[in-house]
Amino acid sequence: MRDVSVIGVGQTPVGEHWDRSLRDLAVEAIAEARRDAGVDRVDALYVGNMLSGELAGQENVATLVADAAGLLPKEALKIEAACASGGAVLRAAYLAVACGAHDYVLAVGVEKMTDVLTDGVTAALALAADADYEAAHGITFAALNAILMRRYMHEHRASHEDFAPFSINAHRNAALNPCAMYRQPITLEDFIRSPIVADPINILDSAGISDGAAALLVCPASEARRARRPPVRITGSACATDTLGLAERTDPLVWQAVADSARLACGQAKLKPKDIDLFELHDAFTIVSVLSLEACGFADRGSALKLAAEGRIALEGDIPICTLGGLKGRGHPVGASGTYQLVETALQLRGEAGPAQVKGASIGMAQSVGGSGSVAITHILQV
Repeated sequence: MRDVSVIGVGQTPVGEHWDRSLRDLAVEAIAEARRDAGVDRVDALYVGNMLSGELAGQENVATLVADAAGLLPKEALKIEAACASGGAVLRAAYLAVACGAHDYVLAVGVEKMTDVLTDGVTAALALAADADYEAAHGITFAALNAILMRRYMHEHRASHEDFAPFSINAHRNAALNPCAMYRQPITLEDFIRSPIVADPINILDSAGISDGAAALLVCPASEARRARRPPVRITGSACATDTLGLAERTDPLVWQAVADSARLACGQAKLKPKDIDLFELHDAFTIVSVLSLEACGFADRGSALKLAAEGRIALEGDIPICTLGGLKGRGHPVGASGTYQLVETALQLRGEAGPAQVKGASIGMAQSVGGSGSVAITHILQV
């Protein structure tokens, strides 16, 4: 297996792009990644996307994007792993380069969600739940995460207010990110007053529906010196799975796929959680941040809320998370969120995160989660 590096990154601003198609967003991110790398060669294109057929009326989306980006007749495939699709597409690109099948591979995540009313988007997202035993009974992902949060509050004697630091941190960091959708800092009072979505989850617990695309160009580390920008090595890449439905798990508060993918990726990189300088976690809901920190070994069970309350997840803390806003502050175009996380991690490690820069960052972890913790993909990036 060859060592692999990220040599170019690109992203569109996250938002409600009424005047732009899924194709337009993907092409923009790809063009920026290629310019960033200063390399023309592309051997294959992998497109991470969850809902193009359901929301944009378009399948065969990888060929669509390859055509629009001028990459025909190169190999082009769509990769889908629910909300982990963005992480999955970099893993596919990483494996293609590592095994020698290709040398220069583009991984782009893209999603167009805002052209459909909220009810339609909610129903589409439920496709990532268990169709027979969850979605068929009308339960949404907000409701599934509300069950998890209620159980966590009961088991650890926590209040809903204890989750506020995660949202406050995300919005504080998003205010420093010109590509973020929600660039407004929030207060504890804002969090408390936020309308309930699925008790106890409120709007400020939840990442917003949005459009966007982000891309990465990867190649063998031995050729990365040819690129214009400093290369970032991929030293760990791992995927793990768990039951699709929450009811099938022995303990729903133990996110085993998240734990396993993090452990495997850290093992490949020969690192421990204490070695990580920043963690771009999948904060689709605040409870996901809590469970992810505990599953990945950054906090003991029941102690992630304390970690946040002490400010340790802030940019200046010992384990900064969601450094450019995360899913909550940047926005959550589901099939693209994982690639945004990876682009942001690469920017941090290149020292190019602007006012949101984590000082001295040289090792970053990015983790995408699909479903209610049913699939998790973790990458370790290093300079």
